[in-house]
Order: sequence, then structure tokens, then C-alpha cells
Amino acid sequence: MRRKILRFDIDTYREITDALVRNKRRSLLTGFGIFWGLFMLLFLIGGGKGVKSLLMRNFEGFASNSIVIAANETTKPYKGFKEGRSWNLQYTDIERLKVLVPELEVVTPELPEWGLSATRDEYNVSCHAKGVRADYVKVETPSMKFGRFLNEVDVQQKRKVCVIGERIWQSLFPDGDDPCGQFIRVGSVYYQVIGVDVSTSNINIGGSSAESVTLPITVMRDLLNSGESVGMICAIGREGVNMSDLEGKIRQVIARQHYIDPKDEEAIMVLNMEVMFRIMDNLFRGVNFLIWMVGIGTLLAGAIGVSNIMLVVVRERTVEIGIRRAIGATPRDILSQIVLEGVALTIVAGSSGIVFSVLLLQLLEVIAQHKTIFQIDFGTAMAALLLLGLLGLLAGIAPARRAMNIKPVDAMRDE
Repeated sequence: MRRKILRFDIDTYREITDALVRNKRRSLLTGFGIFWGLFMLLFLIGGGKGVKSLLMRNFEGFASNSIVIAANETTKPYKGFKEGRSWNLQYTDIERLKVLVPELEVVTPELPEWGLSATRDEYNVSCHAKGVRADYVKVETPSMKFGRFLNEVDVQQKRKVCVIGERIWQSLFPDGDDPCGQFIRVGSVYYQVIGVDVSTSNINIGGSSAESVTLPITVMRDLLNSGESVGMICAIGREGVNMSDLEGKIRQVIARQHYIDPKDEEAIMVLNMEVMFRIMDNLFRGVNFLIWMVGIGTLLAGAIGVSNIMLVVVRERTVEIGIRRAIGATPRDILSQIVLEGVALTIVAGSSGIVFSVLLLQLLEVIAQHKTIFQIDFGTAMAALLLLGLLGLLAGIAPARRAMNIKPVDAMRDE
């Protein structure tokens, strides 16, 4: 009898050990699935934020509720005028827009000029110039490395001062010194540098800011002898105003004065920055929705895997569970054991996925030379981990209920 009991104990021990080894392998496979699911979810979220940040840098400094108006040849006949007629925006159009479209907060002109060169001593670089007013900063906010931007006094007194872009500064001042107070020649005129704008935006009015020389519009007006004509008009809507709703009204105000068909969109070109920002937001809103759908689907697949592996665990540990019940373990003990094993498996695998995704996103930042942030915030990581823990808890309930219903007699008979 003693030998039989001893043999039973040894056989039972071997069975439990073998089951643990088999379960360990299955658990590793299931844990890897959970790890991969959470890693993909967080990596895609962080990567999506980084890509959005990189793309939004193209609009850096621009007011999201701004529009740019420019003149072009007419394409439709109107009130006796043939198509193909050339016309120019006027300073009076600015005042008219301010009065007739009160929803606009800022209306400011710009005079561009291309094909110029900037010179200092033996250094020379190609550039373009644009004349603006001081309120232009509300349309395209500069990022000043040195000095300041133009002010009202510069414009009113027609001071021969300028703000240069980053590329011009690097070309004319290769030592990287503060150029403020120094003189450069643009075309045939000398200007005193009062600031350096290092904006990185790739969407610019009148050309790239890195290659631009910004002058007071009064100086530019005399230089070009442009009279009452302006190259472009930039406008910003008041807070809460939808610029798309104002576009038709703006066209009508300008078209009425210049005898242009208000429906001739090619004659009155309007660049609505609000539409471009909305397109970008909608694009990434859809991308984020897709990311969460794919990630949650992967996590659900991992949770189903956890439930399956725990069912296998319960079946292979029938004898062990029966022995525990025989020596006094309550159904609650069995339930908590199985559920906690499922939760522990998901939490450990999920935490590993978080760490690995953060490390890989950090590597992407290094590759991108820290021009953007490829990372997830703490709240997102914790929310994903809590979701994973909840899925692990739910996945362990069915196996735990099966284990809880195992009777010692049935377990011995199974043996």
C-alpha cells in the first residue's frame, strides 16, 4: 500500500511538472502575442504622432484661420470685359475688406520680389524680398534667433532695415555671429540687419522664409514703384469664425470693385489655410482610429489566446486542482489562482511591450535628429496596460469557473 501511495505521489509530481513545462511553452507563445499586440499599438500611436508633428512643421508659424488672396488673369467675360484681362489688387481693397467683412481681424498686404541677390563683403547668396507691415507677424509668426521683427516705426519712417532668413544668415555670416547692426546689400540698396528669422515652415507666402529678406512695405513700394498695387493680401478671421464661410463674401467684395465675375475662382485666387489644416486633422484622425482598431483587435486576439491557454492549463492540472480541493482549498482559492495567472501573464507581456515600444520610438527620434517627438504619453501607456489587464481578467474567468467546478473524486478518477 505504501509503495502504491509513493508511486502515485511520484507520478503525480511528474505529471504536474510536465504540465508546467508544456504550459510554460504555451504561455511564452501567448505572452509573445500579447507583447506584440501592445507593442504594435503603442508604436503606431507614437509613430503617428511623430509623423503628424513632422508634417505640421510645414505649417509652423502660420495662423490656422488665415487666407491669402492673389490676382490672376480673368477666365470669364463680365460686364463687357473679355476674359484674359490682367488686374492688380489695390490698397483700397484692404480698407474695403476691413469695412465690409468685419469678421476679419487682420488684413495686411505683401509686396514680393524674386530673383535678387544679397551681398556682404566677399559673400553672396541668391534671395527674394518681401515688403510687409508690422502686423504681418499675426499671419506668419517668425522664430527670431537674433534681434527683432519689423515694427510700425520702421514702416512709417521708411527705415532701410531688414530681417533675413536662416540660409542668408549662414551664407553671409558663416561664423554664426549676431548680424544685427551689420549692413548687407540686396540688389543695389544697402539695408541694416535687425533680426534673423529661423522659421522651418515649408509653406511660405512669397517664398521660403530661409531665403527671404523682409523689408518694410513702404520701402519696398518705393523700390518697385508699385504705386497703389499690392502683390497679395493676407487676412485672419476673428476667433470662432469659419474662414470657408467668408471666402465667397471676400470674393464678392473684391470682384465688385474690379469688375470680375465673383464665380471666376481662377481670377481671384484664394488660399484657405483653414482648409489645409482641417484636411491634415481629418487625415490623422482617421489614421489614429485605424491604429486603435488594429491594436485593440490584436489585443483581443491575445486575450483569446490567454483564455485558451488557461483552459489547457486547467485540463492538464486537473489532478493538481483535485488534490488542492481534497486538502482544503476553497473554490474561491482556485478561482483567484487561475484568474491571477491570466492577469499576470497579460501584465508582464504588456509591460514588456511598453518598454520595447518606448525604446524603439526613442531610436526613431535619434534617427530623425530629434526634429520631432516619436513618443507616447504616460496616460496612453497606462490606459493600454489597464485595458490589457481587464482583458486578462475577463479571459481568465471561463477557465477559472471550470477549475472551480472540479471535484476531488473526479480528479482521482481522471488519474
